[in-house]
Amino acid sequence: MGEYLLDRAKPYLPPWLLAGGTGILSLPAYALWGGSAAASAGLTLASVGLTAATWWAGKSTTQQRRLHSAITVAAGTSWFTAAALAGPATGPLGSLYLIGAPALAATWNIRQILRVNADGQTNNPDKGLLEKVGLAKTMVTSAKAAPNKATFDLQLPPGELTPDDVAKALPRLAGAFKVARNAVRMTTDPDDSSRATVTVVPTDLLKNTVAFPGPSSPGGSIADPIVVGIYEDGTPALLWFPGDPAAGRNAMHLIVMGMTGSGKSEGGITVLGEVVTRRDVIVWASDPAKAEQTLGPLLPSLDWAALDMNSTKAMIEALRASIPARTAWLAKYGYKQWEPACAETQSDGSPGMPYLVAWFEEAAKTIRETDDDVFTGIAQEARSAGISLVISLQRASGTQVSTDSRASFGSSWVFGVRDERDAGFALPDEALDAGAAPHTWKDKKPGYSYLVANGVPETFWATPARSYLTPAEYLHWAAVTFADVRSACDPVTAGAAANAAGPAFTKRTRHPLPTLPTLPDAPAGQPDPDDGWDEEDGPLYLTEGDDMDEAEPDEDGGEWIDPEQALPEVRTILPLAVRPAGPPARKLSKAEAQQAMVDLLAEFEDEGRTEVAPADFMEHCDRFGRSRSWVSGEVSAMVLAGRLRETEEAGRYEIVPADQYAA
Repeated sequence: MGEYLLDRAKPYLPPWLLAGGTGILSLPAYALWGGSAAASAGLTLASVGLTAATWWAGKSTTQQRRLHSAITVAAGTSWFTAAALAGPATGPLGSLYLIGAPALAATWNIRQILRVNADGQTNNPDKGLLEKVGLAKTMVTSAKAAPNKATFDLQLPPGELTPDDVAKALPRLAGAFKVARNAVRMTTDPDDSSRATVTVVPTDLLKNTVAFPGPSSPGGSIADPIVVGIYEDGTPALLWFPGDPAAGRNAMHLIVMGMTGSGKSEGGITVLGEVVTRRDVIVWASDPAKAEQTLGPLLPSLDWAALDMNSTKAMIEALRASIPARTAWLAKYGYKQWEPACAETQSDGSPGMPYLVAWFEEAAKTIRETDDDVFTGIAQEARSAGISLVISLQRASGTQVSTDSRASFGSSWVFGVRDERDAGFALPDEALDAGAAPHTWKDKKPGYSYLVANGVPETFWATPARSYLTPAEYLHWAAVTFADVRSACDPVTAGAAANAAGPAFTKRTRHPLPTLPTLPDAPAGQPDPDDGWDEEDGPLYLTEGDDMDEAEPDEDGGEWIDPEQALPEVRTILPLAVRPAGPPARKLSKAEAQQAMVDLLAEFEDEGRTEVAPADFMEHCDRFGRSRSWVSGEVSAMVLAGRLRETEEAGRYEIVPADQYAA
């Protein structure tokens, strides 16, 4: 019990020990200096000096604490001076000590007790910190701690401070917490301007590269969200292209901005790599600056790729012409805006109209060589036509993009930029005030970004995210796997584009599908690697519902065999004959291989086929002794020569009869 009481009393003992020590020390002081005039002068000066020093040292504390400390020092040193000169028991000195010393010690205990509330938590322990950063009288009403995140709810003094004052104090708070500038963020209470929430993230969990996990909705609709990366707490970062009236979300026009080396183009590839796996969308993409350098792996998946300035200008004209044609079609069938049902065959049997994503890489060059308002009209009108416009550039300044154009882009995806002024060109003030600071990354952290887009909660606007790193092998696989899933350009859009752009659209380059790598035969005694790869559908994985322990009985009704059961002992070994090696196959010359392609097409025509696909030729690759990419190239050559004709279905070609072709 004594140990317990002593432990509880320890925090309150220092004032009492100081009071007792002062009384005890007065006895030898009186014996040494009693009645001395010199000691009287020295002790008086020391008393005044200590009081003044206490007042000076307390200027960084609260006014209440400063005054309390100075009074305590003045009273204690004054009594000690009198006791040392006249004796501690002389006159009223003894009574003053017995009454004053406990009273002063008790005031410090009372002050200490009042700093603790009934729940045992310090009442506003950060008041000193908040005062230092300019948020005096601000109360911390609640605090929540999570792994690598702390959240503080602040009650601001009504009428004295606003959330804007908290936003200005964020850099100072970051310094006080010894964390990065953008590790401290703020969100406001939409219903109470005297409340704000401050979030502190001490450790950067995005510093490791995030590999692309694969398509989030393979074969799904473009109305499903596009997963572009992850936020620092592991939450997926999402984009939505079409609008949704039920969710109160408009269709998205997007500005992608970031300096060279910030990962901007890689982020765009990630988005497009997701888009081309959806069933009801077509993509028109332009890059007149880098041509195939950025869009190269995606080219077979695009409906139209403009890789020079002339074709880019034609694409812009085609977009302008497509808007009224598409809106008229939507009105005809009773759609107020594009929805997934638009891509399906309509009630009168007419083909549907897929969503259109128009993506302009290195848009600064396009704007510079056309007009700074070139995208203004398109951005203002395209949403209602089922078109999303995306421009990607390094700096969306007033000299690059007009104010009217920027106002029409309601969403932005901002990677590292050079300075805070650049960040303000794309991010709204709400995100910057909440702590978004892409200029702190510059090009040192590729993939780091802020996402302010339709459908993204405002609480995530100032939360850093990192885009996925998408390998080219995945893009090749997606191009082949979803070739039969992707939509072809609908007749309405194609007709408007053909009238506006002419041959730039009708004779646009259609890039052949890539050839997926074939795995070698397994060495003897080892499993066949082909068991884990499907040439059409990519890598095979066990899904969550697969159970290897619950095998179905064989077709003959045989008994189920436990795969864990030991194999029977080998009793007899039978030697098997080895197939004799035949003569090596002769590699055909290029002319012979091309003739073999022509002969094979003639065979298809004799069989009564009217349409073919590159896959039909690829089944006979052994006849040409050539790779699949070569076969795809020859199919494209037949299209250009007029022997094959494109159909409305991507990847399917109509056979032009031999007599018509010869004529």
